Amino acid sequence: MTGPVRQDGFPPRDAAVDASPEQRLPEWDGDHLHDMAATGPDPEGDLPGVDPAELADEDLIRELRSLHRTRLDTLRHAADSALANHLRRTAELETEYLARHPGREVDPSRLRDA
Repeated sequence: MTGPVRQDGFPPRDAAVDASPEQRLPEWDGDHLHDMAATGPDPEGDLPGVDPAELADEDLIRELRSLHRTRLDTLRHAADSALANHLRRTAELETEYLARHPGREVDPSRLRDA
């Protein structure tokens, strides 16, 4: 995102109207795997959650379900830092899932007609 930025790192109110949640959060740089430990609220690198690579498949799915179930409430009502953490954790878990299941089976009924 280009344009003026307020001193607190957020775009001006009128610019924020057209920005996505990721663009409105100063911790988000557009990279789903951005390491917030270097610039975010956790200087010691102790980000919440178990490393997704260490989770069994069943635990990975359970964590993804939990994040997706709470997504709308987090987007609408959580503090910016909580939303940033939610975005980070969702990206980590989804990336791990896709790494484990690169040839995932796509349900034909979920495809759009050409």
